[in-house]
Amino acid sequence: MVQVRAVQPVNTDGSINLEGWLDHVLGMDPALNRDALRDACEFARDAEQQANAAKNLWGEGTSSYRTGLEIAEILADLKLDQDSLVAAVLYRGVREDKIALAEVHQRFGPVVAKLIEGVLRMAAISDSLNPRDSLVLGSQAQVENLRKMLVAMVDDVRVALLKLAERTCAIRAVKNAGDEKRHRVAREVFDIYAPLAHRLGIGHIKWELEDLSFRYLEPMQYKQIAQLLHERRLDREQYIANVVQQLKDELAATGVQADIDGRAKHIYSIWRKMQRKGLQFSQIYDVRAVRVLVPEMRDCYTALGIVHTLWRHIPKEFDDYIANPKENGYRSLHTAVIGPEGKVLEVQIRTHAMHEEAELGVCAHWRYKGTDVKATSSHYEEKISWLRQVLEWHEELGDIGGLADQLRVDIEPDRVYVFTPDGHAIDLPKGSTPLDFAYRVHTEIGHNCRGAKINGRIVPLSYSLQTGEQVEIITSKQGSPSRDWLNPNLGYITTSRARAKIVHWFKLQARDQNVAAGKALLERELGRLDLPPVDYDRLAEKANHKLAEDMFAALGAGDLRLAHLVHLAQQLVEPERDHDQLELIPRKSSPSRPGKRGDIQIQGVGNLLTTMAGCCQPLPGDPIVGYITQGRGVSIHRQDCASVLQLTSREPERIIQVNWGPIPEKTYPVDIIIKAYDRSGLLRDVSQVLVNERINVLSVNTRSNKEDSTAKMSLTIEIPGLDALGRLLSRISQLPNIIEARRHRAS
Repeated sequence: MVQVRAVQPVNTDGSINLEGWLDHVLGMDPALNRDALRDACEFARDAEQQANAAKNLWGEGTSSYRTGLEIAEILADLKLDQDSLVAAVLYRGVREDKIALAEVHQRFGPVVAKLIEGVLRMAAISDSLNPRDSLVLGSQAQVENLRKMLVAMVDDVRVALLKLAERTCAIRAVKNAGDEKRHRVAREVFDIYAPLAHRLGIGHIKWELEDLSFRYLEPMQYKQIAQLLHERRLDREQYIANVVQQLKDELAATGVQADIDGRAKHIYSIWRKMQRKGLQFSQIYDVRAVRVLVPEMRDCYTALGIVHTLWRHIPKEFDDYIANPKENGYRSLHTAVIGPEGKVLEVQIRTHAMHEEAELGVCAHWRYKGTDVKATSSHYEEKISWLRQVLEWHEELGDIGGLADQLRVDIEPDRVYVFTPDGHAIDLPKGSTPLDFAYRVHTEIGHNCRGAKINGRIVPLSYSLQTGEQVEIITSKQGSPSRDWLNPNLGYITTSRARAKIVHWFKLQARDQNVAAGKALLERELGRLDLPPVDYDRLAEKANHKLAEDMFAALGAGDLRLAHLVHLAQQLVEPERDHDQLELIPRKSSPSRPGKRGDIQIQGVGNLLTTMAGCCQPLPGDPIVGYITQGRGVSIHRQDCASVLQLTSREPERIIQVNWGPIPEKTYPVDIIIKAYDRSGLLRDVSQVLVNERINVLSVNTRSNKEDSTAKMSLTIEIPGLDALGRLLSRISQLPNIIEARRHRAS
């Protein structure tokens, strides 16, 4: 049901009775500072009066001061801290330009100012929604991107809670507004803020937002269900009272102290279940429901046993969210039984702590004043991380039935969300570059791209975009794609969309240009990798092309990958060439098979013959140990195997440590030469590239030539294959002052 908000205490002249309001708020949380709250309230009240006097607006419109008090009441009920409530009181005044943010910073401190600034940033996202184009008409892509950005940009969980409270006030306030405004606010709250409250585990707010949104979006269905609930309310209340008393008596007889009460079923959740399961109102089991709160977790299962002893359990209507909590941390036992008079009854059982977390979610953790908030619950970090990760919300777009089930979170951490200069949100894979962004916006913008600005600062085209950044593409009318963009080692593009657009452009160019460009590209790469001259006709045949020119044209047009040709060229090297060069051909690792050699790694020795013990039959993932047998290699046992425990006591010297895992990736030593114009920090930058690429360095030698101000570095590194070598040389070549970076093989 929709919550009924408390009426703010007023004086005889209709103004807010501030002391009465403070009494009410401190009654919810006595730890709050009365003087600090009074100071903020008086400041907000005076600022509004001054702004109204300047514009001759007396008593017109919504009062930012009253709204601020209402937001603070909601947060006090959620047990938030002092700074959050002060920020709540002042927020609407700042947003309506009645209060300067700098003045808030000076008078109330940086924390309060930062909280307000964060809510303003979220408000800017909401403001960018065109109510007609985005929400009412359902531009799903834009709503989805803005919704993801909303969550990804939050730095402090209190910012999200402030915004939730503010939107709660907003949807309460549209009761007497026009249909268009009610629908617009309800659509935004339903699409964005009710699911956000769900993901934070704040059932206390979620239910109200859903019911109020449903009331304005589907008024006929809302009224129908509300009427059905009202008609049966008295009978239901009497029935629940009898159930509660019977259950209390049984629990008390077993020594379990429990608080039991009837649980109100919310209108939207009833309608949602009816739609999803195709049920009539009379078939909804949990219209009649009780909630049992007990002190300890073990009492939950004791109470569950008593419930199932009293009444017959309905099959497939039991959920253990204590053993298997929901993704947002919700924990409880849910069961449905055939109660007294043969009526279906739902029972929820949880501890007091679980109930507090179910109602308040992350807000519950603000109770732990003076302690590390994040240490108070294992679920806290998960909830906060959801705010900082990008969430897939499309499950909840345009399908009310899809939102009916328990929380369905599609966490997609490998996405970033950035803004165009005019405020539109664009989603891209993590690691995307400004070029990927340009082709995502429009093909011609990508083709004509010559540079990029991130938040007004020029960056390289290989820059990795981060969520929340504003991207501006610098274009040229005579611009065209570069073939270097297709080289994966240079890192200009990462998306298949951008690559396909570039390849298509080169296909349209003259064949002669593609042939020349492809040949130059291949020769340059082979030279840098210090591969010997290759018979291009044989290479073309190996690449499934009739002529070398066809191969060059395909490479120049982007139809053929440079890395693929390099691998084929490597395979054409004669057998008498150096062994290490042949070994540099990358190999795909074959999947492991249980019981086969290579699935077991033996610490301190090579890959010995292993056999799986028949006594315990260990499977991959089981904790295992090895026993050195006579003639059968190493026998693999589970650590808790009775046989191996006896062997450990008799022959401990033959017990060795083993573990599951694939064969470690093989690497090969390679010498590389780096020539550069000498500068401060050159070696440090090269070392950082090696660290980023996870390359092990066996030796390094650096010599500087003061006559021409150059430096030459000789390194011996361990490389798993040609792909890694090519990528490393490309990364080093992009460093400032680098003349060349290539492989070197002593003659």
